[in-house]
Amino acid sequence: MSEEINKIKVTIDGITIEVNPGISIVEAARQIGGASVPPTMCYYSKLEGSGGRCRTCLVEVSKGSERDPRPMPKLVPACRTGVMDGMEVKVITSERVIQAVQGVTEFLLINHPLDCPICDQAGECKLQDLVYEHGLDKTRSEFPRKTFRSDDLGPYIKLNMNRCILCARCVLVANQLTDRRNHGILFRGDHAEISTYLNKAITNDFSGNMIDVCPVGALTDRTARFKSRVWFTEPVNATCKCGKCSGKAVLWMKGDEIVRVTARKDKYNEVEEFICNECRFERKDLKYWNIEGPAHISNHSVVSVNHYESSLPKDDPHYLTKKNKAKTIE
Repeated sequence: MSEEINKIKVTIDGITIEVNPGISIVEAARQIGGASVPPTMCYYSKLEGSGGRCRTCLVEVSKGSERDPRPMPKLVPACRTGVMDGMEVKVITSERVIQAVQGVTEFLLINHPLDCPICDQAGECKLQDLVYEHGLDKTRSEFPRKTFRSDDLGPYIKLNMNRCILCARCVLVANQLTDRRNHGILFRGDHAEISTYLNKAITNDFSGNMIDVCPVGALTDRTARFKSRVWFTEPVNATCKCGKCSGKAVLWMKGDEIVRVTARKDKYNEVEEFICNECRFERKDLKYWNIEGPAHISNHSVVSVNHYESSLPKDDPHYLTKKNKAKTIE
């Protein structure tokens, strides 16, 4: 019989909760939810070693702990700072934090191009959300933006290094999910970039998950590029029989056409179960899938503007017809 874990008390924006010791401030804030959850561009709870790169999750620790109540002199990254018993944290209640996130957002945009009108990630981009909340209407940088040529990382993935913020999520997912990695962060400092080694192609069976974990439009699906804006599609949960992965995915539909396939994500935009390339790129026909119903998308997302969920509930004949026509291939 396992011993009970002695929980500790943490206060975030005046809300006190009990959490397990050893977790980060971000995970504690996620138990509260709402605006008290710091934004994260590089942290990913399902990837070991993630976090600490983008600095968008900076918070103010106004009280270190019950034993040492002194405040931390500088803002700290919430994804890399563990909670302590009696700790008090300020997120949206701190003017220092708001100014710091604005500064970090401005820094991320120094080289990031303003190509949202042609970017496939528009409508799902976390940087877009961050800019909407904290961005400035102009830049103070006097230097020209760095530019890169787009590159094909194999038959399925397109790399636009211009948009990359070097969060390293794609490198971590390749390290931890695949048996070999052909890409990484090359060079150092302001010369750092994502690239493959000696122009090798990325062909691993689970390489498509790099697209799902990318918070911006640096890595996109070549089979779905420029086919449709995300808010013109209807995301539906579906399953198929697959020997490589769980077969649980989201189909982004336009009429009866599958525009693209992605893994299912939670409310923090993190993948619930990774899927294989065959399900993601090769199964673009309804005969492979059993439709479960509309996938839930946050009301804050532009995808929900078309009211697809309310107009197409699970018992809608449109979905039932699709489900009855779908013949799962073993």
